[in-house]
Amino acid sequence: MTTAIRQYLVITGNYWAFTLTDGALRMLVVLHFHQLGYSPLAIALLFIFYEFFGVVTNLVGGYLGARMGLNRTMNLGLFLQIVALAMLAVPAAMLTVPWVMAAQALSGIAKDLNKMSAKSGIKLLVPDAQQGTLYKWVAILTGSKNTLKGVGFFLGGVLLMAAGFKGAVMLMAVALGLVWLASLFLLKQELGKSKAKPKFTDILSKSRAINVLSAARMFLFGARDVWFVVALPVYLHTVFGWDFWKVGGFMATWIIGYGFIQTIAPRITGHAEGKRSAVLWAAALALIPAAIAIGLMAGWSPQVVVIGGLLLFGVLFAVNSSLHSYLIVSYARGDGVSLDVGFYYMSNAAGRLLGTILSGWVYQAWGLEACLWISAALVATASLLSLRLPARQSVHPGDAVKT
Repeated sequence: MTTAIRQYLVITGNYWAFTLTDGALRMLVVLHFHQLGYSPLAIALLFIFYEFFGVVTNLVGGYLGARMGLNRTMNLGLFLQIVALAMLAVPAAMLTVPWVMAAQALSGIAKDLNKMSAKSGIKLLVPDAQQGTLYKWVAILTGSKNTLKGVGFFLGGVLLMAAGFKGAVMLMAVALGLVWLASLFLLKQELGKSKAKPKFTDILSKSRAINVLSAARMFLFGARDVWFVVALPVYLHTVFGWDFWKVGGFMATWIIGYGFIQTIAPRITGHAEGKRSAVLWAAALALIPAAIAIGLMAGWSPQVVVIGGLLLFGVLFAVNSSLHSYLIVSYARGDGVSLDVGFYYMSNAAGRLLGTILSGWVYQAWGLEACLWISAALVATASLLSLRLPARQSVHPGDAVKT
């Protein structure tokens, strides 16, 4: 086994472990505080700092990764998630809104340090000429991460019912602590450290490709979260009458399937020219939430329309997400890769922040149909922005790693 593959496995293992706790924590907070009587908007507000500090972290984290090395930023992310989980293991009387928001802020910082480090690290492990291999490795990392995030959603629902909120976060903190200790010894020390010391002003991208792709990513992920983060779980519980176990299980299954589609996205898109694929796949995705909204407004069976539409949305969104994740790593520069990737995922976090706020507010004021129409408009915007991407060489999924 080559050094590159060993490091890829360590990075992927860290990302997997973190993702399990991140998905479980998201479901724990949504369901626990809904159970306590919080409104959809109030629940959404609990995640504002999580998403806001994700924006800040990605912007600054790329700079830190280039200066310090990606091993340090990845391990720092793991440690901060442990602290965030520990903060939520306090007695119930201390779980005030400001306290939970502060814990979510730390978790948001941790998540995006971890993601930025993992995605940037892969760029350095694959020769630039092997774009098909890069696409496959990024797709596997991204897809497996989201599959495990789905498992985390299910885990969150199970742990809430079996161990309670406090017991669940304590168990996750201990497990992640063991992963963190292992990572301190296994991850290569100088991974991603830039040879030329970047200036702080370098955190803002000067590349047209990075800027356009980042803007498209912001609208793409805003379109997902505007109905997925708060509106959908609350809708399934209140309109369909599902208990927390069923809500968590269904959303977990959706994300697991979504992650699987991401891993095989290179086979679906084939020999893809980046710009054309980004435009067409986003345009196709925009039709799905609009169709779901029309079905609900026409009075068709909500179970058939929402669940069937959600499955179609998951397939197309997975392809879009995987394609975007490949393109950012492909367009990014080699030396100081974390700067470009960090800027891009800053836009990703901004989209999630926008979607999260809208998910609670719009659902509470106008219902799920309004969330879906906004989702369609945001995806259409992402498709139009992608028209401004520069041409990129064709992707050949069959490229092999030369060792």
